[in-house]
Amino acid sequence: MPLVSTGDIVGPAAELGTGCGAFNAILLEHISAIVDGAERAGLPVILQLSQNAVRYHGSLAPIGAAAVAAARGADVPVAVHLDHADEPELVHEAVELGFGSVMYDGSTLDYADNVAATREVAAYCHAQGVWVEAELGEVGGKDGVHAPGARTDPAQARAFVESTGVNALAVAVGSSHAMLTRDAELDFDLISALHQEVPVPLVLHGSSGVADEDLATAVARGLTKINVATQLNKVFTAGVRDQLADRPDTVDPRKYLSAGREAVAGEVARLLRLLQH
Repeated sequence: MPLVSTGDIVGPAAELGTGCGAFNAILLEHISAIVDGAERAGLPVILQLSQNAVRYHGSLAPIGAAAVAAARGADVPVAVHLDHADEPELVHEAVELGFGSVMYDGSTLDYADNVAATREVAAYCHAQGVWVEAELGEVGGKDGVHAPGARTDPAQARAFVESTGVNALAVAVGSSHAMLTRDAELDFDLISALHQEVPVPLVLHGSSGVADEDLATAVARGLTKINVATQLNKVFTAGVRDQLADRPDTVDPRKYLSAGREAVAGEVARLLRLLQH
């Protein structure tokens, strides 16, 4: 199955009113587990690398090339996406490596500067055939658009999309990044209003903090691309801990990392199926 554009996954899902899973990888084990989970579910998947993950590795090229190679070798459609990038140079590098989409994060900028910077990134990416996601945020908020009390205004969101030409928009509807509990309270009425007002697919960041039933409801109300990162790290770490607790003399990292990888693959398959209903 060839590497596909994120738009090839998100577009049909938006038309059908279903959700699509976008999962963040940090390690090679995450990459192989995400692809494995998608193959088990028989569903397409978006494989994401964030700017923070790139910083962890020191550069994009090695981990980015691995993600693209894994996508090209998959039995289901896999898109490779650069997540939360605020450095245009990193966006350019991802495009050159073969990423099919990028999420440019100008949420720490004021509205006018965010529009200008996002428009420039979108123009560059579209000239290369690359799909673009953006974020409409708050000035000064530590978590930007995903601070717990942040909410996206539907009219401003529509104006932002029309001014920048982006293909999808991450919106603030009650979720927050890096939540370890799944008790975020989403504003479903706002999701419906945004879906009616904004002419592109909507993206939920911070989905790890949202319960299964609320994720399903959010998709039914109009969210399409569902980003998951912390939840995968939770199950990965739990798998590793269980393996080492059962076999404390283990020193071969393949023995315990494979337990984490298997846990992630199972969770990816489960969540992908959930988002179809």
